[in-house]
Amino acid sequence: MKPLVLAVALALAAPLPLTATAAAPATTKTTPAAPAWVARSNELAQILLQAQAPFQPEMTSFFGVPGYDDKAVDLGPDNAARYRAAMNKARDQLREKLQVERDPNLRQDLQIMIAAAERNIESSTLNEQHLMPWMDVPQTVFGGINGLLSDQVPEARRAKALDRLKAYLGQAPGTQPLATLARQRYEEKSGTPNLLQPTKIEVEQALANVDTYIAGIGKLFAKYKIDGADASLAALSTQMKDYIAWTSKEVLPKARTDNRLPAELYAFQLKEVGVDIDPALLMQRAQLEYMETRAMMRQLAPLVVQAKGLKVADNTDYIAVIRALKQDKIGNDQLESHYRGVIDAIDPIIRKQGIVDVPQRPLQMRLGSEAESAASPAPHYLPAPLVGNTGQQGTFVLPLGNPASGEKAQYDDFNFGSAAWTLSAHEGRPGHDLQFAAMVERGISLARTMFAFNSVNVEGWALYAEAEMVPFEPLDGQMIALQFRLLRAARAMLDPALNLGQTDRERARKVLVEGVGLSEAMATQELDRYTVRSPGQACSYFYGYTRIMELRMQTELALGDKFDRLAFNNFLLDQGLLPPDQLAAAVNEVFVPAQRRK
Repeated sequence: MKPLVLAVALALAAPLPLTATAAAPATTKTTPAAPAWVARSNELAQILLQAQAPFQPEMTSFFGVPGYDDKAVDLGPDNAARYRAAMNKARDQLREKLQVERDPNLRQDLQIMIAAAERNIESSTLNEQHLMPWMDVPQTVFGGINGLLSDQVPEARRAKALDRLKAYLGQAPGTQPLATLARQRYEEKSGTPNLLQPTKIEVEQALANVDTYIAGIGKLFAKYKIDGADASLAALSTQMKDYIAWTSKEVLPKARTDNRLPAELYAFQLKEVGVDIDPALLMQRAQLEYMETRAMMRQLAPLVVQAKGLKVADNTDYIAVIRALKQDKIGNDQLESHYRGVIDAIDPIIRKQGIVDVPQRPLQMRLGSEAESAASPAPHYLPAPLVGNTGQQGTFVLPLGNPASGEKAQYDDFNFGSAAWTLSAHEGRPGHDLQFAAMVERGISLARTMFAFNSVNVEGWALYAEAEMVPFEPLDGQMIALQFRLLRAARAMLDPALNLGQTDRERARKVLVEGVGLSEAMATQELDRYTVRSPGQACSYFYGYTRIMELRMQTELALGDKFDRLAFNNFLLDQGLLPPDQLAAAVNEVFVPAQRRK
């Protein structure tokens, strides 16, 4: 079971200094009146929402659905079987609705929700068949509290954080401590043959990070002035340390050193994030992309050397050029203001070049805390609530290090001038920030937001957004944009190769450090991500990007001189998070005919 932040934070790499500037308070309601079919779709979505929410209340409340802010994840007896039963019942009800529904939009949304229920059932079944149910409880608790105590969450909802903490601790009526339940679920499966133990890496990281999470939760309660939490925070420290002591004694000695997953489980991991092709074909396409991008970087390198006056022994050595660019370090105290300057420069470019419609309000961003960096050690975007949003904005979060890297914890991948361009385009505009703002402001259905939510649908747009901005960036910004495109191709090669036993961690590390030019800290978090945090997810960027680029080319060929980039990109955003095949159908059946009639 992955922590909340990894499930919903949209990371550059998939998920806060307490002095950081807070997001501007909401002053106006931005959600428009939904079309009639959207309102009807949202009514139908309650079937799946009400089945899923009791088991995953943190995720549900993160998206803004009321009534779950004080609830904790269900780890009670037979939770997996009860969850599948709830999903089966919801799926059957949705199928009945589909049989009589004739509206094409509603039929599409019903199909999305039925597919989501089926994936949930398959995920639960495969996990129970293959994995011991160990959980990093301190990280889970931090994710659940951090999801509420955030500038994106209205103040009235933040007060529920203490109720949720008490639910985690077994202090709320009808609850038991999450740590106790997690131990029970693990121990009742002990001795079951052929179940994979957690990896040694993830268990060791849990041991190392427990104090960071405890301190981070305390700082959040202090920052948001949640009164009456002292006794619960003291109990939290005791329970979490006891759980980690038990983990050290009972789980760590059994933890596996082989990070590979069974082929069936890894194939589903890819499917769950939206990758619907064979891993071998994915790797083949990524290898070609890697080689072509590397060639482009070698061609660009001499121009960057000349433009920036860099001193390198070989001006076609793109790694040497990247390392020279990294010498232009930005101090932590200046990092946010530097990124803000780049972000402020991007919006006018988007408007002038007619890339996509951009809102007038400023983008929100901040630096990451130590606890947040431990939970999600990569730049990421935290969406604002998609339900009941009254003007809250998402936030681009930039961590300063990777605690799992130990002495090599410091990144040098984001804190230099050239990196700010493509990172801002990906996490900000025209990437994630614009994508999620569009979902709120354009009245898109729950089916196309919550239940179509996967990494291919989300990250594909963000990487496509990066590519749209590259021609308008300075040469050094273009170089780092290509470096991160190279990283996405490397991910789609290395993630499957590691999980299918075709390479090892050291060889993969050398590709990332020596071939892509990442810091040791960034390479560590990448490798942990492929093998521990979220196997398969890192492939979604490259795959989602290629599907949109294929669709873009097909549309240009279909429309010829009538192709309008602004209209095309706005249409993509209007569709919410439609899976690639359904997005292509919408473009071909709706957008292309409409443009031809103009």
